[in-house]
Amino acid sequence: MRRRALLAAGALALAAAAPAPRAPLAATPLSRMDAKWWAERHAAKLRELKAGRVDLLWIGDSITQDWEKSGPPAWQDFAPVWQRFYGGRHAVNLGFKGDATAHLLWRLRNGQLTQAKGAALLIGANNFGRLRWSVEDSLKGHDACVAEIRRMVPKLVVISVLPSDRGDWTTQATRGMNAGLAQRYAGGKVQGVTFVDATPLFERNGEIDRDQYYDKLLRPPEPSIHPTAQAHARLAALIEPQVAAMLGDRTRS
Repeated sequence: MRRRALLAAGALALAAAAPAPRAPLAATPLSRMDAKWWAERHAAKLRELKAGRVDLLWIGDSITQDWEKSGPPAWQDFAPVWQRFYGGRHAVNLGFKGDATAHLLWRLRNGQLTQAKGAALLIGANNFGRLRWSVEDSLKGHDACVAEIRRMVPKLVVISVLPSDRGDWTTQATRGMNAGLAQRYAGGKVQGVTFVDATPLFERNGEIDRDQYYDKLLRPPEPSIHPTAQAHARLAALIEPQVAAMLGDRTRS
């Protein structure tokens, strides 16, 4: 009996001494402060968050940052759509071009978070670009971002990663990511979190609808990943019922 007790105590001591499993890169806060524009935008957003009332946070990567663009051309004139849906709603755009879940997590833990009534989160596309992080790791990164946001924001709309035409691996990874997000959040599984699958807005007959993206209009053309201003309006309309409910005001159209 004594020998067994000693063995058990030794096993417990070894377990306590063993290092905790390291989080994958996708769930590890990573700074991009070495990029001048990124550091300047981070500082500007900290000032904006402190400047006045904030009710809604729109959080993400370049797709979210695009809300700040103005045309012409019409396909890049996002500002009127933002005004239509979020004007007067004390909304702040926290989109940063090129960010993956890890970069967003760093921002959230370094001041880019404030008490608000609600938030919309669209992140993950860049996990499957040059980084090529796995779906499993990317979901852990997304989970970390959601947990961080919900420390200060009671209600959150999680939007699916949008389709893109960056190759078969990215397409399958995007679908796997969205299946994981739906498994976590669809149907009210987590109180205060709503999952919205935007995929049907950006596909036709199960394939990406490139007409919903402006990248093919660039010179030179680029792979489709960024929705046009018109597609952004449809995305905003899709999540509007959830946004209006979070903010406690009328639904806009």
